Amino acid sequence: MSTALSPTLAWHQLKRAWMLYHLGDERFRFMWDDPPPNEWVALDCETTGLNVQKDEIIAIGAVRICGNTVMTSERLELIVRPEKRRLTADSVKVHRLREQDVAQGVRIDEAMHQLMHFIGSRPLVGYYLSFDVAMVNRALFPLLGMGLPQPRIEVSGLYYDHKLRQLPHHEQDSRRIDLRFATMMADLGLPVREAHDAVNDAVMAALAFVKLRHLQSRR
Repeated sequence: MSTALSPTLAWHQLKRAWMLYHLGDERFRFMWDDPPPNEWVALDCETTGLNVQKDEIIAIGAVRICGNTVMTSERLELIVRPEKRRLTADSVKVHRLREQDVAQGVRIDEAMHQLMHFIGSRPLVGYYLSFDVAMVNRALFPLLGMGLPQPRIEVSGLYYDHKLRQLPHHEQDSRRIDLRFATMMADLGLPVREAHDAVNDAVMAALAFVKLRHLQSRR
């Protein structure tokens, strides 16, 4: 019987070995372990603005998901002290964090250590997660020489697929699908917490993920 690896598996093992070889801090090798079965982490960040190259993280919220349960008692909530960017009046209106609030926050490198240990090797879940991951990766790069290795699951993409399947084939036009967060939560019949709070946003994304997985399993 052949024991040869499939090309896809061989590629993933080669990529993992390459990344571990170039890892800047050996203490983070655990992120490349096999993830705990049926577990994920929902992630959200609040920032000084929307420029990935210049703005900074000022709050991180993360919550674990086990099976069909959002583990709100197993969450990470961090206020992060920005190093360079000051808060603008517009950003304060969005996330309600003031200069005096973030001044007592943890340093970004300490925040990254706590976040990585909280996530472990679990896949990440989020709403427009690419922005949060890009912000985290920018903070991680000086520590690791690379970004997050975990698989990512985009909740808005799951919702898009769910709504598209509900349309008759001749009406399957992406322009008919409203991907706004409030619209998605209302359509899924899920409770809404106060938005632009990192933990609240992570919990709501986790709830949407669990509901969409349940709906998908009923197909």
